[in-house]
Amino acid sequence: MADSSMDIVSKVDRQEVDNALNQASKEVGQRYDFRNVGASIEWSGSDAIVMKANSADRVLAILDVFQSKLIRRGISLKAFDTGENEPQLSGKEYHLAGSLKEGLAGENAKKVTKLIRDEGPKGVKTQITGDEVRATSKSRDDLQAVQALLKNADIDFAVQFTNYR
Repeated sequence: MADSSMDIVSKVDRQEVDNALNQASKEVGQRYDFRNVGASIEWSGSDAIVMKANSADRVLAILDVFQSKLIRRGISLKAFDTGENEPQLSGKEYHLAGSLKEGLAGENAKKVTKLIRDEGPKGVKTQITGDEVRATSKSRDDLQAVQALLKNADIDFAVQFTNYR
């Protein structure tokens, strides 16, 4: 019998993020507490999202609205990085920029392979290819155990599983 395999990736569905951003923008435009304060949330380039308002508390409230929309659409909050969540004063407005994190960079891929090697089932082999990690095993149960291990692990990036064969 051939080995079973799966790819461990860190990708974000751009359309779902865009939908969440549009929903958050609409809610910010309609809510009473955001009226006449210059509150907005929008794309800045292809990977960054900028939130603006006249006070730091309102910027954090916009962030909370956006994060709730991401969760509702099934996107992990680990995929959206805002740094220290500290709005910066720029002129008369506070700004908070966040970016989307995609791909398993070299360091994160090594963390995943080390975690699987140390705590996962013994029959699982891992291989880093580009920005993803391929896990192979003779048993599909071992691969499911690896999925459970990574879902419950305390890692600071989102992981998904593709090409499960």
